[in-house]
Amino acid sequence: MSEKEVDWRGSSREDLLSFPPDVRRTAGFEIGKIQNGLNPTDWKPIPSWGAGIIEIKLSVVKDQYRVVYVAKFEERIYVRHCFQ
Repeated sequence: MSEKEVDWRGSSREDLLSFPPDVRRTAGFEIGKIQNGLNPTDWKPIPSWGAGIIEIKLSVVKDQYRVVYVAKFEERIYVRHCFQ
């Protein structure tokens, strides 16, 4: 199985780059897992947002960060939103 390409939608990449360094590192590790067919550590589906939408939860002390993506397509992962 080859690693899936990441397709950053809208401002998601820039939004992720605005996260603190430790959160960016964790997000990168989690996205890497998804690229290789594995589940992220802490995630949940969001069916009310659409079929196949997944939210990764990233917690740092008292702050919460999220990465929302779709990985149901064979060729790539679509990162839709990154927010605190």
